[in-house]
Amino acid sequence: MRRVQIVAAIAALTVVGACSSSGGTAPEKEGGVDQVKVGVIPIVDVAPIYLGQQKGFFKTRDIELTLESGQGGAAIVPGVVSGQFQFGFSNITSLLIAQTKNVPIKVVANGVASTGKSGADFGGVTVKADSPITTAADLAGKKISVNTLKNIGDTTVRESVRKAGGDPSGINFVEMPFPNMPAALQGGQVDAAWVVEPQLSEIKAAGGRVVAWNYVDAAPDLTVAAYFVSTKLQSDNPDLVKRFTDAINESLTYADGHPDEVRAILGSYTKIDEKTRDSLTLPRWPTQINEASVETLAKLGQQDGIFGGATPDLSKLLP
Repeated sequence: MRRVQIVAAIAALTVVGACSSSGGTAPEKEGGVDQVKVGVIPIVDVAPIYLGQQKGFFKTRDIELTLESGQGGAAIVPGVVSGQFQFGFSNITSLLIAQTKNVPIKVVANGVASTGKSGADFGGVTVKADSPITTAADLAGKKISVNTLKNIGDTTVRESVRKAGGDPSGINFVEMPFPNMPAALQGGQVDAAWVVEPQLSEIKAAGGRVVAWNYVDAAPDLTVAAYFVSTKLQSDNPDLVKRFTDAINESLTYADGHPDEVRAILGSYTKIDEKTRDSLTLPRWPTQINEASVETLAKLGQQDGIFGGATPDLSKLLP
């Protein structure tokens, strides 16, 4: 997901959201069942919705799900507002950026959360085994890969460096897809790589080390991502939004309590091999959004200038 794509998409949506009444198109019904499309990303984070679909948590609430993979927030946010999707999944910082641009969306459920445990989270800043970097403070002035510039990755990495007593202002962040990072790190194209699972396990298996647990450093039990809806659909069909929210909350609770089933369902929508699925660190899936952690992401984003001088209004974004 490219920063320029996000900015362009959100800029376009600012106009669409203000001028169009077609956003948030109601789903079709078949035999009293709502046909609902959800924009997701094929990563570990969204395992609960696939598991909930398999377990019938949505069907018992008269919802027939179609899960469609998007290219990230640049595709999913516009898709939700236009009605291509009824619901979507995105990281919190991307949603905060959209809110500051007055994109008409509203969070309806938690998506995924950090484990809150240093040494046992699903994302971190990694270095090669022989790297001279041993602490987060040593990352100051280094070249670090992130999947998207000016987003949740570089914002939380900077906070890790600050908390370790380093100066993050001179870090050179390089944008690249997560799957490319292990090779880039091994080849010396970057000094460090911020990765999430399964790339975290891949780098550690090759002898790499984690020098910062940036989600943990940013806030206790950080809410990383959420499911959201257009404000139009929320207004037009609150019953559907409630039924979807109830179903996703049941899915989150089930996933949190059944890690073996989570690892199994990953094989149905990702290319993560079985050996890696069995060993990777899973995130947490609480139903409660940690509002204090969202406030922290908003403050960090303002500090880093990713909102263009605007101040996120959490009351307009969070349920």
